[in-house]
Amino acid sequence: MHRGPFSTPITLTDDERMKLDDWCRRPTSAQRLALRAHIVLAAAAGRSNTAIAADLRVTLPTVRKWRDRFAATRLDGLADEPRPGAPRTITDAQVEAAVTRTLESQPAGATHWSTRSLARALGLSQTAVSRIWRAFGLKPHRQESFKLSTDPFFVEKVRDVVGLYLSPPDRAIVLCVDEKSQVQALDRTQPIQPALPGRPAKASHDYVRHGTTSLFAALDVATGKVIGTCQRRHRHQEFLAFLDRLDATVERPAGAAVHVVMDNYGTHKHPRVREWFVRHPEFVAHFTPTSSSWLNQVERFFAQVTEQRIRRGSFRSVAELERAIEDYLRHHNADPRPFVWTKDADLILRKVQKVAERLAPPDNPKRTSDSGH
Repeated sequence: MHRGPFSTPITLTDDERMKLDDWCRRPTSAQRLALRAHIVLAAAAGRSNTAIAADLRVTLPTVRKWRDRFAATRLDGLADEPRPGAPRTITDAQVEAAVTRTLESQPAGATHWSTRSLARALGLSQTAVSRIWRAFGLKPHRQESFKLSTDPFFVEKVRDVVGLYLSPPDRAIVLCVDEKSQVQALDRTQPIQPALPGRPAKASHDYVRHGTTSLFAALDVATGKVIGTCQRRHRHQEFLAFLDRLDATVERPAGAAVHVVMDNYGTHKHPRVREWFVRHPEFVAHFTPTSSSWLNQVERFFAQVTEQRIRRGSFRSVAELERAIEDYLRHHNADPRPFVWTKDADLILRKVQKVAERLAPPDNPKRTSDSGH
């Protein structure tokens, strides 16, 4: 391996450059292989090891290793070295076929491959397909949801809200406000069996509904403290009453502003609610983009109270459910801890931009990016 002060020169053939470009751009390439391809392409362009390391945010020894490995054994040198053990019975071509078939095709009459169906299609064993999927982190049976905002002021709202989280104005208070609506008081038809060694807790699959309540909550971003109250209805009248409670209970220095982060639910933009903010100029309303509830930190608290107190509970009445929620709020506020927001607006916008580019139709790939999303 080259260890001198000078970088090993790299010259590429047309076929090598085409293959490296393919590894960089293909969305199904392993991240480590794409990184190695980027290093070699940058080296072939005459970049120094130091510049490549800075651009790709890797260490200098990493750049030297893959530059020298490519110079010695070309494309084959970018693959991981073989590990000790029994000889492989599955070729690289079969592994690549299993990965690309999983990601880029669907079986007849189904939406995704199973280990058995892919094994039959490729002539492999189910165990082999399972190992390949685990090695590449493939889980075609799982699906997550997403929604790309179409808000015309998406960029401005993201910068506004994230700016409040990362750099709030001096002496200002930032509250994330929302409602967890239609929380059901569910009573199991039979008593819940407690957990035992080697056996989890058990609850009957069926239940009886006893009504619903809505939790109105305001999370103080700086302290993690939550002001909350339960209401049987979810209208602008109840929201106005909650705003009045915030005005009466939020401790703030004289003249300090209270920044209220909300979503675009109709209740929050009702004319009487708008009038309330006009009458209380110290309260400043900020709205998250449409379809972007993940920007409101109080949603994280709602997930927490659901997981820790509501989902596995059994409630014989709405009043019992509300007492459980109020008890949870008291315990939370006895030792509140703020959620730590780490992503700045530029990072968020870059990730959204990448999703928008992948979703853009081929005949007009810049349609969404032109709008600033």
